[in-house]
Amino acid sequence: MPRSAHTPPLRRPGPSRRFCVAPMMDWTDRHYRYFARLISRHALLYTEMVTSGAVLNGDRERLLGFTAAEQPLALQLGGSNAMELGQCAAIAERYGYAEVNLNVGCPSDRVQNNLIGACLMAHPELVADGVKAMLDACSLPVTVKHRIGINGRDSYAQLHDFVATVHEAGCDTFIVHARIAILEGLSPKENRDIPPLRYEVVHQLKRDFPQLEIIINGGFTELASMQEALGHVDGVMVGREAYHNPYLLAAIDQLAFGDTSPAPGRIEVLHAMRPYIVRHLDQGGQMHHITRHMLGLFQGLPGARHFRRQLSSEIHRCHDPLALYDELTAAMNARLEQRDCPA
Repeated sequence: MPRSAHTPPLRRPGPSRRFCVAPMMDWTDRHYRYFARLISRHALLYTEMVTSGAVLNGDRERLLGFTAAEQPLALQLGGSNAMELGQCAAIAERYGYAEVNLNVGCPSDRVQNNLIGACLMAHPELVADGVKAMLDACSLPVTVKHRIGINGRDSYAQLHDFVATVHEAGCDTFIVHARIAILEGLSPKENRDIPPLRYEVVHQLKRDFPQLEIIINGGFTELASMQEALGHVDGVMVGREAYHNPYLLAAIDQLAFGDTSPAPGRIEVLHAMRPYIVRHLDQGGQMHHITRHMLGLFQGLPGARHFRRQLSSEIHRCHDPLALYDELTAAMNARLEQRDCPA
């Protein structure tokens, strides 16, 4: 599908955001991203959130390093100190990221205490200052991922004011999780399910800010609903479904980007991952660091439970995990061939 006809060109367009895989802590690491990229050539991938303090003071290569095969790739930052965010944006540009994103959506108590995440929705000027500092420090597009509100600040007028204030600082792209965040009394997990989804609020934002790129996030599990959403906004971001059912991504290149090239098969993906796994093992890594991200590859198909159980449990006990991987690949290939054969 083409970009919405009423969205003018962005000042810093960056990669296409028609379909994005959400940043997810402990999930969207470099191994998952390499795996996901084998399935979709065009989906925009995001890192896990990295705090500005970690970027400036931590093991930068471990936190920010990635392979060229993962591109297009965006870095998500957590923080509120404008000077630090600017420094991090400059570092992100040197590393070669395609975009820098500011997290204004995480409801965790731990990040609230450091003025990170959804609590920043109560401080639009602070977010604007951070965005401006990042834009001044690099030539990358700077985007903001946020909620439609937080408890105590959940009116549409307040959301409209937040977006207008941050846009005035130079941000053209807003990734909107269509739930409010409850900052007291709910866990981060509960905040992904309990507050009701309100897609119509995000649609209204797009109508009120036609000059902005609005990406909708939250609760998408079906391709049909994603396609329907693209009629209202400029892009869709999917989180848990893209992780637990990764082969969903095989349909995305055609659905969102108009690429009619054949999608890779599941067995083809397993074969393509093998050299990557071997390199990781040769460097002293553990196989489960990678294979834990691949458990849902056959979701919904015969043998999926056995595949998942073997990769999640048996892989830790066997003396030759790579041989087990090869056995599973051959077994799943045989199952798929049998399934596709006429009765």
